[in-house]
Formats: sequence, structure tokens, C-alpha cells
Amino acid sequence: MLWAPICCFAQKYVGGDISLLTKYETNGAKYYDLNGNSITDMLGFFKEQGLNSMRVRLFVDPTKSGDIAACQDLDYVKDLGKRIKEKGMSFVLDFHYSDTWADPAKQWTPDAWKSLSDEDLYTQIYDYTKAALQVLVEAGATPDFIQTGNEISYGMLWGVKTASSSSLKKYYAGQEANRTRFTSLLKKAGQACREICPSAKIILHTERVARPNYINSFYQDMNNAEVDYDIIGMSYYPFYHGDFTKLEAALTKAESFNKDIMIVETGYYYAWQTSDFGSDGIDLSATYPISPEGQQAFTKALIEVLNQHEKVTGLYWWWMEACENGLDWNTKRVSDDWYNASLFNDDAKVNGKDGITYNYPAGKVMPAITELKAFVGGSSGISGLRYAAPEDNTWYDLSGRRMTNKPTSKGIYINNGQKIIVK
Repeated sequence: MLWAPICCFAQKYVGGDISLLTKYETNGAKYYDLNGNSITDMLGFFKEQGLNSMRVRLFVDPTKSGDIAACQDLDYVKDLGKRIKEKGMSFVLDFHYSDTWADPAKQWTPDAWKSLSDEDLYTQIYDYTKAALQVLVEAGATPDFIQTGNEISYGMLWGVKTASSSSLKKYYAGQEANRTRFTSLLKKAGQACREICPSAKIILHTERVARPNYINSFYQDMNNAEVDYDIIGMSYYPFYHGDFTKLEAALTKAESFNKDIMIVETGYYYAWQTSDFGSDGIDLSATYPISPEGQQAFTKALIEVLNQHEKVTGLYWWWMEACENGLDWNTKRVSDDWYNASLFNDDAKVNGKDGITYNYPAGKVMPAITELKAFVGGSSGISGLRYAAPEDNTWYDLSGRRMTNKPTSKGIYINNGQKIIVK
């Protein structure tokens, strides 16, 4: 009896934002696996862990940022994107449309664009997006997913940082102010994406997990304005957005739009956490201790939640490559005085600021990385399939074709009703 798939499945993607990897490598960061062996090929190592997708941010002119971690110009992204593609991973491009960090609290217009009218900005965002994508395509770094903006819950290209608050062109979901301006910008950016990367999926990225009704209003505005996009992107950090019940509520709202959903940013501390909690955030350390083991437990629990939602097809750990170990930043550290949620020990003095000594070598990968592959159903990347068991020991490929012999080529096959990986 031939097996037959009873339900469909979607390709799932798991990985992380590795935007600073090239900078770390250039400056001599030292990375180690769980056995203490030196990692010489980071992307190869990630792939061995079952990760299949990586995300990189892009700034317009990061020389204006004054931040050593905001260094990702087009040449930088082109080279890193090419490496990602050459490893057979999918590539998520995150347009910030700013010279510096863009998030819900700041969406500053690039310095070179600051004098443009709204109409001119529509043309500029189209031209810039199209030109950047063309460079990436020609370099062999074609994105598979494109974020037209980063954490754009309140719009983007507000104006200059020094402007009065009342003059900034912010958008608020469900309100008239600047809505047409914002959706026009998104439409022009999306038009460029479709023209240059027609196979790429467009992500609209918000981070209001703690406010499900806002998420509903945001994507309703997008639908009403006929903004062209494919995927709802979300950031989820419990210390900003709340516990898993908040996440579940947000996912339920988002699912009503019948789009795939990706958690394009997440993270959890392994060493001392800051007191920089959002108003909706929560300290989960009683359940998931601030330690490598606690970080691992959080990751496992998060994936269990996400895998209950069929529409969730992506999970990305933010700044997973952070590793100050061995670096010389002229005594200025990038992340270990703030964000100890890397998937490597970020040389956080492991005598953390909480006074606890963590016996974990600098640069060593965190055990949480071993949990991530469970999001895609182990190393196969397949979940949610059921089969009628065959009556004999015949082998079949994933299209249901009967094979004459036991397969010797690498791949995933069906034998006695079970998925078998041939390596």
C-alpha cells in the first residue's frame, strides 16, 4: 500500500540575525563549539546545527550613525549575503531606511534624504530599494525575503532627529495622520522588490506583540490601502513584550489575515539582564533562570508555543553572533554591557553584574542553539505530516514514488511509514 500525504506543509525557516558577523570576524572574535573546539567556518557551523536561514540589516549611510555596530552598508551586506547564499541558506534582507537603528522609538530619515518632500521620498525609496537589490542580485546575493522597514509599527522616515516632536511624521494604526504617506512609501518599496526580486517574499515587520489590537489595526490598515506584502513579521522579547500568553494572543490576531508569520527577532538572556524592561515586559527569570541552561529552556518552550501555530513559518534569533571575546574595539565594547542574549558567551565577564559567577568559557556556543532545529521538525524541516504506513519495507521518495532499492543518495525518504534521513 502506497503512503499518501494527508495534509500539506509549509517550508519553515530558522536562523538568526548575524549582521555583525563580518565585523566580529575581521576583529578577531574567537568562537567555540559545545566541545570547546574552535569554529573556523561560522556559517558552516550554523548549518550543521540545522539552521537554514540568516538575516542581515542594511543602513543607507551608516557612516552617519556614530555607532560601531551600525556598520552595514551595501558593500558589507552584499558580501555577507553572498556567503549566506553560497552556503545554501535563505537570505533575509532587512532594510532600515535610515542611517542608524530604526525601531519603534526612532525612524530617522537618512541624512541624504532629509530635505525631500513626501512625493520625492516616494520616488527615492523606490529608486534606492531597486538599486540596492540590483547590486545584490548581480553579486549572487539575491534575497529570499525582504523587510521593507524594520519594526515599523509607527511608520518610518519620520524626519530628522533634531526636529520638534510635533513635526515628525509618525503613523498610528487606525488613525488618519500620515497613514497615506506611510502606505505610499511601503507600496513604492514593494514595487521595487517585485521588479528586481520577483520570487522574494515581502515582510512587514511590527513589534506590538503586547498589544494585539494594535497589530490587528496595523495590518487592517495595510489591507485597506492594498499594500502588497506576503508575510507578517514580529519581534518578540519577553522583557519588552510579555510572557507567552501575550505572544499567543498576538499570533491569534495575526493569523486572521491569512498570511504566513515570522518571528524575525527574538532573544533571551544567558547572563545578567538589564533593567531595561518595556512597560509590557516581564521578568521570566523565576521560570527560566538567567543562565545558559535557562536560555535553553526558554528557547525550547518558545518553539513549543510557535509550533502550535501552522501559520508561523520563521524564527530568527537576534544578534546571535555577538561575541566580544578576543576583540579590540579600542576599549569600547559593543554588546556585553547591555545585551547578553547572544548564542555565544559574549565575554560578559561571566562574573556578571548580578554578582553571580558563570562557569562558561568566553566565546563558547550556548546550548540553546541545539533547540532551534526543532522549529523546523528536526533536521528534515518537515512537520505536520501524517502517512498511511506501507505494508512492506519498500522505500519511497517525498513525492510518493516507489524506489527499486534502498536509497544511497543524501535526502529524506519514507520507509515503514517513517521519515528516514540518509546522510
